Amino acid sequence: MSIWWSLHLRREAASVPLARRLLLGTMETAGVDPDISYDLSLALSEACANAVEHGGDGGHEGSSQAYRVTAYLDGEKCRIEVADSGPGFSAARPRPPARPAPLEDENGRGLCLIEELADHVHIGNKPGRRGAVVSFDKILKWKKDAPLMAV
Repeated sequence: MSIWWSLHLRREAASVPLARRLLLGTMETAGVDPDISYDLSLALSEACANAVEHGGDGGHEGSSQAYRVTAYLDGEKCRIEVADSGPGFSAARPRPPARPAPLEDENGRGLCLIEELADHVHIGNKPGRRGAVVSFDKILKWKKDAPLMAV
């Protein structure tokens, strides 16, 4: 069995815990191991926080004031995608630095955390349009007798 959902959220800090709680609830209901659920929810929180902070141009109404979260639990894998309508990653530096920001910096660790918590990460821009896309996968582990466990 597979489950998927998609949210269109305002670029507001309050949207981050909403997405996280929905993911955690979905995974608990499906019977996913709590450690895997926690890792994915933390990675999702970081991706959403980046979309809230960087995902718009700041001066236009409409889609730049929102971002999209999509989650797929299918078989033995969960894939999450967070897409915004901001400027995206620059062509000169499309990937984040390989190591987190210095300890005294307040920002700069989110994408590195996502890469540590997930099994496969893709960070890039929407093809032919404005906006960044962060997607990540993780192999699922299940609780014993999980209702939606992959067969």
